[in-house]
Amino acid sequence: MLGSVAKKLYLYTPKNEKNMKFSEVLGNEQAIAQIRQMIDADRLPHALLLYGEPGVPKLGLAMAAAQYLHCRNHVDGDSCGVCPMCRQHQTFNQVDTHFSYPFTNRKSDSNSNNSCEAGDYIDEWREFVSQYPVEDYQAWLTLLKNDNAQPQIFVREADSIMRKMTLSAYTAKYKVLIMWLPEKLKDEAANKLLKLIEEPYDDCKFILVSDNEKGILGTILSRCQRIELRKPSTPMIAQYLADRYGMDMQDALALAAPADGNVTMAERMVQTGSEFHEFRERFIELMRLSYQHDLGKLKAWSEVIADMKREKERRFLDYAVRQVRENFIYNLHNPALNYLTREEEAFSTRFSPFINERNVEGIVAELERASADIAGNGNGKLILFDLTIRLSILIRR
Repeated sequence: MLGSVAKKLYLYTPKNEKNMKFSEVLGNEQAIAQIRQMIDADRLPHALLLYGEPGVPKLGLAMAAAQYLHCRNHVDGDSCGVCPMCRQHQTFNQVDTHFSYPFTNRKSDSNSNNSCEAGDYIDEWREFVSQYPVEDYQAWLTLLKNDNAQPQIFVREADSIMRKMTLSAYTAKYKVLIMWLPEKLKDEAANKLLKLIEEPYDDCKFILVSDNEKGILGTILSRCQRIELRKPSTPMIAQYLADRYGMDMQDALALAAPADGNVTMAERMVQTGSEFHEFRERFIELMRLSYQHDLGKLKAWSEVIADMKREKERRFLDYAVRQVRENFIYNLHNPALNYLTREEEAFSTRFSPFINERNVEGIVAELERASADIAGNGNGKLILFDLTIRLSILIRR
């Protein structure tokens, strides 16, 4: 039976949002200010690259910049959100704003790699941007419904971009192409776009959004002005989770902390509440059996964990490492330093004294060693049972 927190986590439903204004972008205030100043001075570069680690919000900033560029009534350094241009952006009907993104060919298409273009997936794209304020590549793969192929930006898509960007802007001074994941451009497609990016028409603006700028063709990368986006802070991600999912702030902080600035990872933890509950219960069981030094039950415990898939075993061990560290810090009696859900804290009030300066480093080392051994395709049952024996010695120090 799921605990109350796990039930809430499992049943949380996100609010659908369209990340179209600077005020709705998570973090990176300095980058926002820089882009705003460029647009205000009419000095937005013809090719701007926003890049950062996966899980760092970037696509929303690109869309906010495009809306601000076209908005006819700026309010307090942001787009107004109500003028005709803003409304067109919010409904994906702004004719001078174009999107390009990686996709796979549909099964009904011909075998040619050039048979599709981004417009064939516009419905999926609108759903993706509406449901995921912070872009999630795995979610995009799910929407594409083709797990057997790697999404790319094909030559035919490059031809489509060239047609769109050679037409004069229709409703605004500038037309904008937002390209998500330019590192997915096929070499032939990238080479086709190179001249257009290098010598664009006066009314062309390209905003590229990358998770891996090193994967972009060097000749394109060299033509872009680059802005690196930083990880949002843990409190910032927690507030985002609390607002988006209606979560208790303490629980939101407990999920945001291990994500280490990766908003997508934090959201996945919310959405896998049943796994979160399972890990907590397995951790509590491990600590209790280790203290009791019950080798028979510890062996049975290790076999249950070993029956998980390898990556899930490693996620559990990562969770256990974090719980050990949180319990050690709990002994300092400074709530501001801890990131525990309410149910985790209920256990830690009794358990934390058993994690101390004599054993904390050893316990963490054993958990991390077990995770590394499992990653190396070791025998899970042997590795985990050996782990439990070592923990049963350390926990009694």
